[in-house]
Amino acid sequence: MKTWPQAIRDGAVSGSVASITSTVALSARGQEETDSPYAPTNAISRWFWGDRAAMHDGPSARYTAVGYAIHHASSTLWAVVYERWFGEKAERRELVPAIAGGAAVAAMACFVDYKMTPYRLQPGFEKRLSTPSLFLVYASFGAGLVLRGLAASRKRGT
Repeated sequence: MKTWPQAIRDGAVSGSVASITSTVALSARGQEETDSPYAPTNAISRWFWGDRAAMHDGPSARYTAVGYAIHHASSTLWAVVYERWFGEKAERRELVPAIAGGAAVAAMACFVDYKMTPYRLQPGFEKRLSTPSLFLVYASFGAGLVLRGLAASRKRGT
């Protein structure tokens, strides 16, 4: 198991990757379901702006940038958890445990987001996306967690 400092360092990278992969899924599903690639990310900014953020469709610093910043920070936090528990599995190219770890952390994030978090601090993109799209977003997040470790193992030649 990694030390916390190692997990934090690696989590900054894997969190960035997971944030990007899940934002791509948010945008693609937003375009398909709401005709706006920005709507699901805007909805995240409801932490600050309330439910009106979830109804904003266009790009804006107020909603889109703030929503992405919240999403990125949350992704990084969960990535530190992934790196602490499962990061070495990906680095050793133990694919089944690494992928299972990504799925477990994504499932835990979803559970915390929707069952343990007060309404105002929930992600908000569920207001704009269907349940199957939410599954794809969390799955892409989990997959993104694994990629840093796999890339690191390639650099080492393992």
